[in-house]
Parts: sequence; structure tokens; C-alpha cells
Amino acid sequence: MQAHKGRGAVSGQASKRFNLPQREADGDWLDVVEDLDGPARHPATTVTDEHPRSILSFNKSPDIPFDRAINAYRGCEHGCIYCFARPTHAYHDLSPGLDFETRLFAKPQAARLLRETLAKPGYHPAPIAMGTNTDPYQPIEGRYRITRSVLEVCLETRHPVTITTKSDRVLHDLDLIAEMAALDLVEVGISVTSMDAKLSRLLEPRAAAPVKRFAALGRLVEAGVPCHVSIAPVIPSITDQYLEDILQAASFQGVGRATWIMIRLPHEVAPLFREWLNAHFPDRARKVMATIQSMRGGRDNDPDFFTRMRPSGVWADLFRSRFKLAMTRMGFSRPNIALDSSRFRRPSLDGQLSLL
Repeated sequence: MQAHKGRGAVSGQASKRFNLPQREADGDWLDVVEDLDGPARHPATTVTDEHPRSILSFNKSPDIPFDRAINAYRGCEHGCIYCFARPTHAYHDLSPGLDFETRLFAKPQAARLLRETLAKPGYHPAPIAMGTNTDPYQPIEGRYRITRSVLEVCLETRHPVTITTKSDRVLHDLDLIAEMAALDLVEVGISVTSMDAKLSRLLEPRAAAPVKRFAALGRLVEAGVPCHVSIAPVIPSITDQYLEDILQAASFQGVGRATWIMIRLPHEVAPLFREWLNAHFPDRARKVMATIQSMRGGRDNDPDFFTRMRPSGVWADLFRSRFKLAMTRMGFSRPNIALDSSRFRRPSLDGQLSLL
């Protein structure tokens, strides 16, 4: 299959997990379209407003360090081919491939819904994770500003937040984030996969270039914002060579904390990733998948609690050792920021803060 310029996924096949009808663009139909409209264009981005009943989701997973999250958008235009959130589009009869990065959903009432949740008498504060499924600073945030509106509510109510992003657009909210940092209410992680801008464009075509992400980390450090670099995901024989260089570049910006996550390929992500490998790296596709399987018990993905985030085997141990040595040599530590929930001030629904 041929790659689409500016997009991560090679295809737009609908999911088969829910027995939904399959869609296929047959040759006769494509001929008619080209006769009428000319050659096919690159897939355009569309955004649909979504109006959920709630915005704060809770989990009891033993594998992640937070129990609640906000995702202001569904789908992500960054188009990261490895994104573990791609399968969520299948629930809407949409392709986890091209649809995930071109047919997006925005939740413009997120701030109001959050205020309603925080105002409930039984609500107990703990850090809210932003950027767990889709990037809160993907390109459409520049128009919708939903992430900013959520941060405004969190600052007003003194509610702690963690942010994960691949975009330097986070700096657009530096005024809010710096004020929250002064109150121990925020921590920011910026994810970097490689030092190669060309490779980054293939992996995550509409995310910020690596140099911009490092510059954003530097600005956050200057503003006194607790932050860390996340080497995520690590892809064997594709990006693993950049481990030490990423840590060194982050260190030059004054960053002293780092994490890493090995690539995960749940559900439809595995076949999409295989298509991507065959399109861009056919010479090493088999090696990459064999290495991934060696760390996941012989499967493309390990979905089990307690082990899904902890790859095993020789390759995993090798990378773990490299990471530990590089961290020690450069004076890095793992993120261990204690955000403050004691400052929380429950809002009322009219926008005023409670005195209690």
C-alpha cells in the first residue's frame, strides 16, 4: 500500500471487532470519482462537536499512575502510527486508521462538565491526567481552546493536573501553567521518539518536530514548571538508537527527569503498524515485529494487567539497562512530583467558589 502524505496510517479499513460492515473503495468507483473531481486528494480533516454527559473518566488500572483523566478530543490529527488510542474510533464505526487522524471530535463543553463534577459534595480531588488517549495540544486546540478552558477551571479551583503532549503548543498556555506550577498543581511531560526530523514526520506526521519539543521543555524549565521528557514509545530497530541522544538534548534544556515506554500494539494498531512498516521500512519489518513479539510473550501485544506495561526478555532488559546507565551518567531521575490536592476549592455551579 502507498502512504498518504502528511498522514500516519496507510489505510482506512474499518474495524472487524464489532462485526460492522466493511467499506472498500472499488476500482470502478474510484474511476468515476477521478473523472468527475480529478485525482484523489489527500484526506482532509473534519471536526464534529460532541456533547457527552460527563468529561472526567475514572479507572482502577494497576498499570497506570493516575485514576482519573480528561480527553477534550476524540481522535488525533498528529497521526502517530503507534498510538494505542486508535482502536477507540472503532466504537463509532470509524476506521482506527485514517479516520482516527482525519475525522475528529471535540468536546466544547468540557470545562462546564468538569465544573459540575468538581462541585459535587462527594468529589475528592486527585491529579487529573490530560493527554492519556489523545493529545490535548493537537492542532485543533488552536481553534477550540478546550484544553485551556479546562486548565482555567483547574487553576480557579486549585485542582492538580498532569499534562502529556507531543506539541510545543503547550507554551500557548504557559501563563496558566506557570501560575499552577507556583501552587504545586501541575506537571508536564513532553514525549520524544527520535532525534531525526524525517523519521518523526513518518511516525507522527503532524506533531511538532523534535527540536521544537526540546525548546518547549527549556521554556517550561525557565518558567519553573516541573517537567520531564518521555521517550515514548521506544520502537526496536527504528527509534531505540536515539535513547542517549534524547536524554542528552533534554539535559541541555535543564530537564532532570525522564521515563520510557516500549511500543504497545493493541487491537487494530498491530495491523496498522505492520502496514506502516511495510510501506516505509520493508527491509527491517520482520526484524522489528520479531523483536516486539519477543518482549510480549510471542504476541504482537500483551493485554494483561501487571505485564502489559512491562516488556520482558533480552531486548527489554538491554534497553532497561541502557536507560538506567544513561540516567545515572547524566544525573536524571524518574518523575516523582508530589502535586498538592489540599488547596482544592469546590466550585458552585454559578461559577463562584465555595467558602468551605
